[in-house]
Order: sequence, then C-alpha cells, then structure tokens
Amino acid sequence: MSAAAQAGALAGIRVIELGQLIAGPFCGQLLGDMGAEVIKVEAPGQGDPMRNWGRGEAKLWWEVVSRNKKSVSANLRVPAGQEIVRKLVAQADILIENFKPGTLERWNLDPQTLMEINPRLIVVRVSGYGQTGPYSGRAGFGGIGEAMGGWRHVVGEPDRPASRMGISIGDSLAATYGCMGALAALHARERTGRGQIVDSALYEAVLQVMESLVPEYVVSGYVRERSGSTLPGIAPSNVYRCKDGDYLIGANQDAVFARLCAAMSRPELASDPRYVDHVARGRHQMELDGLIEAWTSQHSIAEVAALMIAHSVPSGKIYRAPEMLEDPHFAAREALISVDHPQWGKLTMQNCFPKLSDTPSSVRTPAPATIGQDNAGVYGALLGLDDEEMKALAGQGVI
Repeated sequence: MSAAAQAGALAGIRVIELGQLIAGPFCGQLLGDMGAEVIKVEAPGQGDPMRNWGRGEAKLWWEVVSRNKKSVSANLRVPAGQEIVRKLVAQADILIENFKPGTLERWNLDPQTLMEINPRLIVVRVSGYGQTGPYSGRAGFGGIGEAMGGWRHVVGEPDRPASRMGISIGDSLAATYGCMGALAALHARERTGRGQIVDSALYEAVLQVMESLVPEYVVSGYVRERSGSTLPGIAPSNVYRCKDGDYLIGANQDAVFARLCAAMSRPELASDPRYVDHVARGRHQMELDGLIEAWTSQHSIAEVAALMIAHSVPSGKIYRAPEMLEDPHFAAREALISVDHPQWGKLTMQNCFPKLSDTPSSVRTPAPATIGQDNAGVYGALLGLDDEEMKALAGQGVI
C-alpha cells in the first residue's frame, strides 16, 4: 500500500476544532481517523472538560475522542485569541464548533467573517436545536435532543419513566451527521469552489433514526410507547434467559422462525395458527416469548448458541468489554486495537470505522497529553510566530 493510501482518505484536509465535550469533538475524531489533520483549540489552563470524563478510576474518554488530534491553546474571549483562529482558518478546510448559537458571533468568529477570509471553508455547527428557529438560542445537551427527537420516550420499560441508553447517543448522532455533512460539502466544493455551513441539530439527528414514528401517528394515530426489550408486534425478537445468563434471539421472519422451531425440536410450532405468520406471532408475542424462554432456560448460553448457529437463526450473546476482548471475531477484524501511549503503554480502544479498502483510516497518534502541547509546531510552523511572539502571547494569557 502506498504512503498516500496509508495516510487515509482525508489526508491533506486540515480541520480546526473549536468544540468541546462530545458532539463537536466526536465529529473531529471521525474526520481525524479518516486522515485529516485536526487542530483542537483549547482554553489555556482549562482545556476540554472531556479530559476528566469517563468511568472508573482512570478517566479515559479523552483518549478515544481526541486521538489523531493536535492541541493548541487560545483564549477565544479576547481579540488576540480570536485573531489566532482567523489565521488558522485561512489555511484550513473545515472548522467544527458546538457552542450555543450566537457564541461564535459574539467572539467575532461568525461563519460569514471566516468565509470571507477563506471562501473554501466548511463550517460544521453542532447545537441542540440548530442555528434557526424559536429554540435556537436555548442551551441544549444530548439528553435534551434525545427527548425532543423522540428517542427517550420509547426507551425503557413500559411501567417506568422514560429511560436513556448507557451512552451519549444524541451527541454522537449529531456529530456523525455533522461529519457526513462535512464530507458532502467537501465533494460539493470540488464543483463549486466554495465552502458552506453544515447545521447539525441534536434533536434532528435523533429524529433521523426514529424510523416511521411520525407517519404512524399521522396516518393511524398510533403513538409508539416504551416496550422494554421487545418491539411490539415483532416476534420472536427478545432477550431470553438461559441457565448462565441472557441470550438474544431474533427470528421474526417466517422461514427463520421455522428454523428456530426445528432447533428447539418443536417443528410443529411453525404451522401452529397462533404463530404461523408475522401477524399471528405479533398477536401472541408474550405467549411465544414465554414458550421460547421455557426452552432456553433449560440450556446454557453455549448450548443455545450452537443450535442457533447450526440452524442459521440470528442470535448472540450480550457483550460487555470482557467479552469483546476475548472474542475471536473482534480480533480477526481488528475491531479493537492497542495504541502506543506515553502513560498507559498499550491502550486498547475501538478501531476506526467504517473500513475503507484502499485508503483505510487509522489511529496515528494518541490524544494530546497536555493543553497546548502543539503550540510551537502549529503556531510556529504553520502561522510563522517566533518564540518571542509566543512568549508574549503566553504572558498575556492568550495561549
């Protein structure tokens, strides 16, 4: 593979990341994984709060979301710091920000000004409610977007309050759509020569994955509700108890259900009027789930899994980190990688995704250990600032 291919699909693209926490930085991570040079701007002495996020004794979320990035420091609340960003923008392709709408404008860094400096600039703006509309000025976090976009109402048990996933899915979705928009804008720039603004709202990112939730209500008045581990009317598709834990089986298609019945040594169930087709199984969902669990509970996960594989029934264990680390399929596809790290030695994390055959993404550098660790390289080599100028800026609290 050539050196150009190894550098990634976005080699030669420079990204300035002004965001913090999750939605902006995850967009930067995705672009950086694909080969872009990502220069993250952090507040001097404070840095991105993500540096201290995570669970367990070690806070390691930063190590994933800031891999493949350089860190520079700049106080965006003062004119000298804003001027640094304008100089960076002049030599950049993409700028990412996820501040409350109006913040960039208040800092004299509004997209119109930046695109006058660099007409080819693509500005990715991630916010709770988008850059327009009556709610645009409101503060918005991922959970609020999940609630407004319809996600929270359908997650959890029906007899309990609306729940959440164990991850910040709203932020990650908005970041992913922001990245998608940036890639589309890069392609459009090839035709037009101009950059543009990508407006990614948290609630709309969530809304995009809500399937037919809205038209179901408009056409038939049906309001989706929480249904726990099942989808109403889609059966069998659930988590079933085995002797040594839980196991997921999805056999709601007619032919697949017949194969499940054969695996259970109950082939007659496939022609039973209660379960003979998709509609009938949906009507008798709870009854069917109980029947299947009565069978799985007599077997270990390994025994059920072997039968499901032998009969081509989609199924799988409920994975945690320990299962991922032990699984041969994760290993064969290099879904997890070990990154050389100055503090942790070999730090295992998820690999880049999706996989490209000719210009694969990669983790080239670990997350920046300190705030502004790349000031000399970026401000010196890229902007042409000398040591005295950088010392003066540091003394003024600008960098």
